[in-house]
Amino acid sequence: MNLQTNIRMKKILIYIFTVGIIVSGCTLGPDFQKPDYQTPDNYRFDSVKTDSIINLYWWKLFDDPILDTLIAIALRENKDVLIAAARIEAARVNVGYTSADQYPKLGFSAGATTGNYMGGKQSSITNNFFAYPELSWEIGFWGKYRRLTEAAQADLLSSQYGLRTIQMSLISAVASSYFELLGNREKLLIAKSTLESRDSGLLILEARYKWGVIAEIDLNQSQVQRAISAAAVPQFKRDVAITESSLSILLGRYPNAINTDKNLNEMGYPPDIPTGLPSQLLERRPDILQAEADYKSKNAQIGVAEAMRWPSLNLTGLLGVASNDLNSLTTGGIAWSAGGSLLGPIFEFGKNKKRAEIANYEAQAQLYQYENTVLRAFKDVEDALVSIETLKEEIIAQKTRYKAAANAEMLSENRYSQGVTSYLEVLDSQRQAFDAELSYTQTRAALLSTYVKLYKALGGGWLSPEEEEASKK
Repeated sequence: MNLQTNIRMKKILIYIFTVGIIVSGCTLGPDFQKPDYQTPDNYRFDSVKTDSIINLYWWKLFDDPILDTLIAIALRENKDVLIAAARIEAARVNVGYTSADQYPKLGFSAGATTGNYMGGKQSSITNNFFAYPELSWEIGFWGKYRRLTEAAQADLLSSQYGLRTIQMSLISAVASSYFELLGNREKLLIAKSTLESRDSGLLILEARYKWGVIAEIDLNQSQVQRAISAAAVPQFKRDVAITESSLSILLGRYPNAINTDKNLNEMGYPPDIPTGLPSQLLERRPDILQAEADYKSKNAQIGVAEAMRWPSLNLTGLLGVASNDLNSLTTGGIAWSAGGSLLGPIFEFGKNKKRAEIANYEAQAQLYQYENTVLRAFKDVEDALVSIETLKEEIIAQKTRYKAAANAEMLSENRYSQGVTSYLEVLDSQRQAFDAELSYTQTRAALLSTYVKLYKALGGGWLSPEEEEASKK
């Protein structure tokens, strides 16, 4: 290669890269602006007015090692978590895959041809041998590839927040199912204990009926009460088994029995939960942050659609060797080529314009989705707060009802034994005592589960390594 040719090639390459850098600096489409969404100044039913917010492994406040173990297993083995983690890795790889389109591509080509038919006519036999690397670059006219990379990065962020959303939902589901299991087991114990009591009472009444002390209707009514408690036992057995199966699936395992060390009445309530300022919810709820990242991705796609309305520039260059004789392939001089092509739409019946309009509408729809997610998040918090407040009041009343009904049952049985009252009073007292104890148990389980809902609604329960380290300081 002579000096003049070398200088010419350098000038061409410098020109190509200069044009590429200048043109690729243009970026169409709107830059992302974080949604400015106004939040209430406070929560309606917040009894703990503070600007701080809880940020810890809240399930440990229940002080139940079994619950801690179940949650750890679920986070490690639940299939939804594993699926979400795999999607994060796919999104991370997609960022590199997409951003690679911004840069030149280097390939190679080599080949050999022979024959007497060249250029559409017959000639003498000729040989052709060539080998060269080839550089090609579709310049990101109007920032198309930059916007595509921006969208891919937002999708990665969305998948990361999606994983956190699944993790938080999983923790809440495991805790709620665990408390439901404790509640069902407590109901089963109540039903079995009541059945034993009904059996004992029925034996006494059968003996009294045999000796003609009581009427047959008293015996029949006692048999009815015994059958009611007997029917409740298999019902609660079924509820226990179904809850165990649901909990096993959350753990990523086949349905199986779940061991528990505590009963429902041994579970304490956590302390009052500081909810923090409503504006903090926008930065804590992963589903809100995921919706924001999705909006950012859709916003970047507007720039991609706008860029596709304008021409794209393709640059190619090659430098290698070519010869008609294989023996002189490396001594016959350097072969080179450089060129560019401009490709753009002229008339496509408005297709490209409509593509940009579609991208705008999709971004607008995602913004509405973000706002809807925020509204639902505040509803979750308010519902949990009012539920805790009212369930606390309800459980006091239920406890009073249960104690009074149990005492009334004992007094009625004593009065009946002494012949002071009819067996109808005993039946009513037994029914009320049974219902009151079941209702009290149900309310206790509901209150525990509602605390779980509040933690979830506030975005607490899953800390990143950075947040965990900061919480220790």
